[in-house]
Amino acid sequence: MLKNLALIISTTLMYSTPLIFTSLGGIFSESAGVVNIGLEGMMTIGAFAGAATAVITGDPWLAFLVAGIAGGLFGLIHALATVTFNADHVVSGIAINFLGPGFALFMCRKLFDGSTMTPTIALSNKIPRPLNGIFEQGSFLDITLNTYATVYIAFIFVALTWFVLYKTKLGLRIRAVGEHPRAADTLGINVYRVKYLCVILSGILAGLGGASISIAIVSTFRPTLVSGQGFIALAAVIFGKWKPQGAMLASLLFGASTGLTVFLGGPDIGLNVSENILSMIPYIITLIVLIVFVGKSNGPAANGLPYEKGER
Repeated sequence: MLKNLALIISTTLMYSTPLIFTSLGGIFSESAGVVNIGLEGMMTIGAFAGAATAVITGDPWLAFLVAGIAGGLFGLIHALATVTFNADHVVSGIAINFLGPGFALFMCRKLFDGSTMTPTIALSNKIPRPLNGIFEQGSFLDITLNTYATVYIAFIFVALTWFVLYKTKLGLRIRAVGEHPRAADTLGINVYRVKYLCVILSGILAGLGGASISIAIVSTFRPTLVSGQGFIALAAVIFGKWKPQGAMLASLLFGASTGLTVFLGGPDIGLNVSENILSMIPYIITLIVLIVFVGKSNGPAANGLPYEKGER
């Protein structure tokens, strides 16, 4: 029983990590007033860039960095469209969600002889497990805590995001821009610069979220790898009321649903239930949460609204 609980906790932490990274990105973007439903596409390009770099160089940390840069570039595209050209945020995000997977698939075919998947990353080239060998093998602590470094980095980023948004002058400016950009402008805040910074940051974090799947959990990239996790991360932002700690808890909830799915589908349980039905559980829980809570959550007042300097 204790071992089963440890397996569920371990799987929950592992599958929550991509959602935590990506939902933090969504919080930065939307706190500055830019809706980012392109998180899915940014995760996908990050997953590809990370896996491809890990295969080619054998360096998982370089791969993790490249994944963040790739996601940040797509964040820049979204910022250019929504901030500079005042494009509809939803339309731009949908375009990113098409562009990211399409470009990833195109580059995958170019780099790996027409294959739609990257080669499997060698075990030694994956993100390491920093606590490996510290606890007795097979013990509760070993099963739960002997996980990838990206898990611990994600939780550190939650604390950093909270500190930046609520304990620094930059965070105050970000929240001011998201609530009332014209008032922020009159106070001398460069609204465009803040929006660009936050949207690019959202892309970087989404790219890291994608890489935490491809170079840690799965060890490869394939077109269906992300499979809606960007949208689940967006749901975590809403459920978490646009706060990093809330998004973390929501990500853990959604990660737990995936962990439970993996556990119930394992050989030790032996449930005679279709794998397709079990795989629906995380998405069903996401829909239920959105139906129950979306009407009770209020984001930044200027979220999704166009802004042009000098307009009244």
